[in-house]
Amino acid sequence: MNDESWALSPDTRKPLPELIEEKLRALIESGRFKAGDRLPTEPELAQKMEVARSSLRTALQRLQLQGVVEVVRGRGWYVRSTDVSAEDPLVFDRRISELDLMEVRIALESTAASIAALRATSGELDDIAKLAKAHQQASIDDKDGLLHTDEAFHAAVVKASHNELLEQLHRSLVPQLRAYRRNSYGTSEVHSRSAAEHNQVAWFLKRRDEGGARAVMTTHLLGLYNDLATQSGMPAESRAALSTYLSEKEPDWHQR
Repeated sequence: MNDESWALSPDTRKPLPELIEEKLRALIESGRFKAGDRLPTEPELAQKMEVARSSLRTALQRLQLQGVVEVVRGRGWYVRSTDVSAEDPLVFDRRISELDLMEVRIALESTAASIAALRATSGELDDIAKLAKAHQQASIDDKDGLLHTDEAFHAAVVKASHNELLEQLHRSLVPQLRAYRRNSYGTSEVHSRSAAEHNQVAWFLKRRDEGGARAVMTTHLLGLYNDLATQSGMPAESRAALSTYLSEKEPDWHQR
């Protein structure tokens, strides 16, 4: 007999991963699972909810991006925070443009990539490489899949910096750009470029190259930024460029 507490909402207007996410958030908010608790395994969760593991994993990754759950290598999914009342820890003024958000995101993620090259564990580096491959293998026809694998990769890089404030700021920024990012995968060329640049970031991180990781991450995000700038009509002379974010000498994070 099925446990009705795991039943999903019958709202057919929402994608299945979103319904799964809502159910897991509700179970955590109700106290069924507390901070530090280990969630049932993915096969168990899929069986309880009567859903495919691919949809379940997408939902878990969305919650991970929001800081609600985290995956512990070799052990499974754990509740990280029971504060699920809002997706974003910070609230931005609605007048802030996507270009402003992107400029801050470039600065944030380039710094995070540089620090991650120093601090990431070998397990985190392996996970980042796997996430880069997952994004590369995502179907060009599956925009939700492309978006989720892309966000999971970037979140893993930021998390590997082991800087809690950078991670919190990143969780606040990413959802603000989600609608545009989803629609940016218009061609196979865009997807191929994104996948190749993810692989380059993973390559430099694996080699503990702080300057290389920073430069490649900056270049990667500048591609999206320039697409946005072109659409908004921003003149070329007003746009941020690679030199805006990179200096001749890489900050020495070893001296922290």
